[in-house]
Amino acid sequence: MHVIYGGTFDPVHHGHLRLALELCDRLAVDRVSLVPCHIPPHRGDTGATSGQRLRLLELAIAGEPQLCLDDRELRRAGASYTADTLRQLRSELGADAPLVMVVGTDAFAGFDRWREWQCIPDLAHIVVVRRPGPPLAPDSVPARLLAKRRVEAGSALSDRPAGYILELAPPLLDISATAIRERIAGGRSPRYLMPDPVWFEIRRLGLYGACPARNF
Repeated sequence: MHVIYGGTFDPVHHGHLRLALELCDRLAVDRVSLVPCHIPPHRGDTGATSGQRLRLLELAIAGEPQLCLDDRELRRAGASYTADTLRQLRSELGADAPLVMVVGTDAFAGFDRWREWQCIPDLAHIVVVRRPGPPLAPDSVPARLLAKRRVEAGSALSDRPAGYILELAPPLLDISATAIRERIAGGRSPRYLMPDPVWFEIRRLGLYGACPARNF
C-alpha cells in the first residue's frame, strides 16, 4: 500500500512529522511519502520557495526510514492538482496497487471544489484525518461521499486499489505553520515546534522574516 501525505509544508513542523508516523502505525505501512506542492491552487503565495521548502523537508526527515520525500509536484510546471498527481502515481504503481492519499477534515470539507474531484476516489483511497473545528455539514457533498464510501478499519484499504474513505482521529500536536510564520516574523523563537536543523536553516536563509542575529 502506497501512502502519500501532501501539503505546502510552509514550513514543515513537528505536527506534520508526528502525524506522518502515526499514519505508518495506523495503516500498518513501512513508509509514508511526503509530497510538497509546487503552487498551491487554493491559497496565496507560500512564504518560502518550493526549493526552500523541499530543503527544509529533507532536513526534517533525515535519518527517519519511515518517511520519504516525493518531489514530483515540484518538478511539474503550474499549480499542483491532486488528480494529476494521483494519475501519475497510478500509472507508475499499476491498476491493482492500493494507493492512499491523506487529507485533513478542513480540506476535505471543500473536496467538491477541487479540480476533477469526481475522479479522485477512482484513483485512490482517501484517509480523512479529523482536526479541531466544525464537523462536515450533514447535507454536503463531502459528507455524502464519506457516508457512501466509509470503511471502519485501515486494513480494508489493502483489499482494493481505490474507492474507500477512512476517518482517523490520531493524537495531533497543536502546531500551525501559519502561527510559526507569524512567530518568526514577530521576532519570537519557534524552537521545539520544529526540528532544530529546520529552524537553523530558516535562520540561515532569512526565511519568514527571520534574522540570523535574533531568535537563536
